[in-house]
Amino acid sequence: MQTIRWGIIGCGDVTEMKSGPAFNKVNNSSLVAVMRRDEEKAKDYAARHGVSKWYNDANDLINDNEVNAVYIATPPAFHEEYAIASINAGKPVYIEKPMALNFESANMIAKVATEKNIKVSVAHYRRGQPLFNKVKQLLKEKIIGDVRFGRLQFYKKQLPFEALSVPKVAWRINPAISGGGLFHDIAPHQLDLMYWFFGDIEKASGYSANQSKFYDADDIVSGHILFKSGVIFNGLWCFNVVEENVKDLCEIQGSEGKMRFPIFEHKKIEIIKNGITEEILFEPLQHVQQPLIQKIVDYFLGEGPNPCTPEDGAKVMWMMDEFTRK
Repeated sequence: MQTIRWGIIGCGDVTEMKSGPAFNKVNNSSLVAVMRRDEEKAKDYAARHGVSKWYNDANDLINDNEVNAVYIATPPAFHEEYAIASINAGKPVYIEKPMALNFESANMIAKVATEKNIKVSVAHYRRGQPLFNKVKQLLKEKIIGDVRFGRLQFYKKQLPFEALSVPKVAWRINPAISGGGLFHDIAPHQLDLMYWFFGDIEKASGYSANQSKFYDADDIVSGHILFKSGVIFNGLWCFNVVEENVKDLCEIQGSEGKMRFPIFEHKKIEIIKNGITEEILFEPLQHVQQPLIQKIVDYFLGEGPNPCTPEDGAKVMWMMDEFTRK
């Protein structure tokens, strides 16, 4: 296998700019087929992105002999079914985050992949981005000394009423399809980074509630992690604040200073030591998944390590389950 020939299951919004075009821009990779249950939308996507084949049945794409790797970009409720079908067809799989509805489902994917000896990676794509690679490097270099704790604050305005009837929003706040609410859509990126930065976990716990009763899913989550290294993490996600209180901030406190950066704005890292603030600036990425997709292609071709294993993806689901357990 010299070229990864991708098929996308679920060629929706997330694939328009974040990922889809990148499959034709990285080395040894091409996008050859797409699938969406809405036949006209699948056909339209293929035409706009120059893809030669389109389907409205996932099994048809999985069984296409030209497709030798599958990218699953559907809502989480369908990840396990399509991932296992692809694995059973002998094809490596790249799975959107969150990896599945819950830890049990994610762990099943990881288990089947191991049993069948098929490569699977999870789209925690911030692991490939320059800003977060720089954070990891600075932590390793102990630029702020020994890490004491990490703190995450992520606050968003309540969704407008009309958004509840928009399909691309509605599924994200339907626990049967997304696994939870907006926390399940947002937090996988953040929690994966903490796990990537700080390593193995001793224990995790949290609380969640539906404060506004605006939709069925919880709209506030508090989570706490004790890492085996002794680092402690605290996170608060709230999706019903006023505009002036919107926030996207991660702060890591060390023995000699602190570091802070946003998770969803690829802008800058601030390092604060001895009363002096240093800024490291970053350019936004056109296709945010492209750096990780290159690493995935290399891994599938046997030319590099797995940048995000199914076990990593399942661990993130485990943390989310612990935070929202009733």
